Amino acid sequence: MHDILYEGGPTGLLLIHGLGGTPVELKRIARAVHAAGHTAYCCTLAGHCGTEADLVATRWQDWYASVEAAFDRLSARCERVVVGGLSLGAVLALHLAARRGSDVHGLALYAPTLWYDGWAMPWYRALLKVAVYTPIGRRYRFVEREPFGIRDARIRARVAAAMLGGDSAEAGLAGTPAHALRELWRISARVRRELPEVKAPAILLHARTDDISSLRNSTHIAGRLGGIADLTVLDDSYHIVTLDRQRNVVIERTLALMSRIGVTGAKPVMLRQSSTPMPLATLRDVPGGRRRPSHAFAEAAR
Repeated sequence: MHDILYEGGPTGLLLIHGLGGTPVELKRIARAVHAAGHTAYCCTLAGHCGTEADLVATRWQDWYASVEAAFDRLSARCERVVVGGLSLGAVLALHLAARRGSDVHGLALYAPTLWYDGWAMPWYRALLKVAVYTPIGRRYRFVEREPFGIRDARIRARVAAAMLGGDSAEAGLAGTPAHALRELWRISARVRRELPEVKAPAILLHARTDDISSLRNSTHIAGRLGGIADLTVLDDSYHIVTLDRQRNVVIERTLALMSRIGVTGAKPVMLRQSSTPMPLATLRDVPGGRRRPSHAFAEAAR
């Protein structure tokens, strides 16, 4: 197990990493939440932080079982729980909110990925959904490549070194097998149908120039959620917004949500108050962000 737990106050944040990823992707968020007095828990999905064979041996139901078990552990410690996730982690967070209803008090969705349609994705990606059911397609392996979901060159270089060096517990897998892609498509299709059932207030943060999953993913989700949604559009990041140049914006939005949830309990007020529910996203363009030289993948997790 590579779970990370910071024990704090009665409001907790469960953080879920992405496909082929690791809890380290979210450790900086967890540390900031803990410093603000809350409890933070980064869980490890089944089959992750090991080998590709470990990942291939799992299905999306196994990943979700990891999330539900982690949620139950955190709920036993905390009075209120917000669930957040990066990429696939955000999709699993939405599935949990649809299934567990009012037990989920809020959602923090970082670059949610229903479709791999970012600008760096291969042109033949649409064919993969058919190809993965063929003998050749089942052997397909999507290999991570530049820019590795990170706009900041210094962070990118260090993350790439850890990933390509084979340290899956620190930086995730360098390649995603076709089996895992197929399972992501399956859970994504299910979650798309469930979006109107999700009533928990949600914040979404997504880069306009996301290289892995386009901004369309977040606008689609925000427009169909059954509760209030607040979408922040980042202009100086790529896919891994929790580590990239505007990670401090991600932290600020998350802390604001945690604060609201902690004060108001089961019926939180969102960042911008309104007398009526807002079914569509409140679009925020965040200019510039912090452009200081970035920390490394491991440094960002300290």
